[in-house]
Amino acid sequence: MTKSKVSTFSATPRDLEMLEVVARYHGLNKSATLVSLVRREFWRAFPGGTDRIRPDRGAKVKDEA
Repeated sequence: MTKSKVSTFSATPRDLEMLEVVARYHGLNKSATLVSLVRREFWRAFPGGTDRIRPDRGAKVKDEA
């Protein structure tokens, strides 16, 4: 019997391997790694937040130039 992998998102085997390597590097599981990367990218793209997602109280917000 062959064990199959179930993914709820679209990723190539190479993408999954890269995710596993990054997760191991940071000492996180794959889910936590994805969340961390999404948060980092969100705040990079929207440093002041959005209408619905505001920076945490006390967070330093860089002015958008």
